[in-house]
Amino acid sequence: MDLRAALATRRLLAIVRGGDPEAALRTVLTLAEEGIELIEVSLSGADALTVIARAHKELGPGRPLGAGTVLTAADAHAAHHAGATFAVTPGLGAGADTARQLGMPVLAGVLTPTDVIAAQARGAAALKLFPAAEAGGAAYLKALRGPFPDAAFVPVGGVDVAAARAYLAAGATAVGIGSPLVGDAADGGSITALRERARAFRAAVPEEGPA
Repeated sequence: MDLRAALATRRLLAIVRGGDPEAALRTVLTLAEEGIELIEVSLSGADALTVIARAHKELGPGRPLGAGTVLTAADAHAAHHAGATFAVTPGLGAGADTARQLGMPVLAGVLTPTDVIAAQARGAAALKLFPAAEAGGAAYLKALRGPFPDAAFVPVGGVDVAAARAYLAAGATAVGIGSPLVGDAADGGSITALRERARAFRAAVPEEGPA
C-alpha cells in the first residue's frame, strides 16, 4: 500500500491500545464502521497480535491495518504474519528496518531534525512526530517543517479535536489519535460514546477525497 498517500487522503489515524482483546477488536471494527479508514493496533495492548489477526479477517484483505509499537525485528515479523499491512514505531530501530524488508510501509517515530534525516534515509513512508504535545505542539511542527517542507509529518500524543485542527493548519499530513478518540472503549467502555467521538473527529478532520 501507499501509506503516505493514504495518510494524505484520510488524514486521520486511529490508535487502539486496550487491556481487553475482545473490546479492542470491537473498537477496531466500530471505528471502521464509522468510516475511519486507517487504524493501528498497538502491540503494547493485551493479546494485540490476535486482535490484529481477527480484525484483518473481519475487515478483509484489502483494508489497511497497522501494527503499532513495532520495536524489534521479531515484532515486525509477528505483525506481518498476523496480517498487518503497515507498521508504526515510536522511534528508529530494528522494527522499522525489518518491517520495510517485509514490504510493510513504516510510519517511523521522530522528534528531532536528526531523527527526520535518519528516518528519511531509512525509507520511512511518513514520520510520526512523537510525543507531539510535549515537544511543543503545532508551533514545533511548524518550525520542524521549515527545513523539511516535503516531509509527511503525523503528530501523535495528546491530539484532541482542537489540536488536530491546529496540526493540520500547521502543515501536518495527518494526525494520529489514541485516547482522545478511543477513550476506554478498548478496555470495555461504551461503544456508543466511541461512535460519538469518532463522528466528532471525522467532522474536524475532513478527508481529501478517495485514495
